[in-house]
Amino acid sequence: MTAPFGTLPLAPAIEHFTVDSAAGPLTAFRMMPSVEPRGVALLVPGFTGSKEDFRLLLPLIAAHGWEVVSYSQRGQADSAAPVGVEHYRLEDFAEDAVTVAHTVGAGAPVHLVGHSLGGLVARAALLRSPALFTDLTLLCSGPGGRPGSHEADARLISEHGTLGVWALDHPEGTVLTADDEFVRDRLTASSVDNILGGIRILQSTPDSTAQVRATRVPTLVAHGDTDDAWPIAAQRLMAEELGAQYRVIPHAGHLPNLDNPGFTAAMLNDFWASTS
Repeated sequence: MTAPFGTLPLAPAIEHFTVDSAAGPLTAFRMMPSVEPRGVALLVPGFTGSKEDFRLLLPLIAAHGWEVVSYSQRGQADSAAPVGVEHYRLEDFAEDAVTVAHTVGAGAPVHLVGHSLGGLVARAALLRSPALFTDLTLLCSGPGGRPGSHEADARLISEHGTLGVWALDHPEGTVLTADDEFVRDRLTASSVDNILGGIRILQSTPDSTAQVRATRVPTLVAHGDTDDAWPIAAQRLMAEELGAQYRVIPHAGHLPNLDNPGFTAAMLNDFWASTS
């Protein structure tokens, strides 16, 4: 067991642990099913995120019978953070995802979910080791990088550190919610190299849709009905090109795992039941 990061309330049954990786220890959450076990699911967070992004989803998924794990990627929050942006390539993040999947699945295939940038990581992990994954869910994610995206963010972060962008939306004197304080503290703890590496990935990753489809691993593409990170039309087209199931999550933006966790958990349960 490891100590929790931050002060956000968590379900008491969530286990805190670490997974040894090439980067060092990656912090993780695990929640065991409250009914007959049906399999293992692994959730990969996105850009500037962490395992805590799935804190509301974990108990709901476990209630459907799935053992569910989320982890903070290298350089996020309290996970190991190698020094140097060269340690934050897509292949580094994908290697970590494969390591975590192999560890939590004990070598058996797991259900893989990648949120946003985590979707690009999940794609790359699937292409490295397709036998490790029963299926793939791309949650509010796209087919590849978009040149020029987050360019202004990269300059701000290089000059002012991890809080550079956050401070734009939270000027001095802003009344902060508990979630605001958590995001601030997570950015403070996270690695500048992680964020700059993530921006490079979001700008330059080639579209791997054809390669993912060629694995024949069942895929779900889903996003919130007001998601504004990747164009919704592009996500719908990606689903068609993947031959994937496609779902729109109501009353949700780019973080349906926080905006509408009940619908999201039920959607994942239905998909996993169809592929198990």
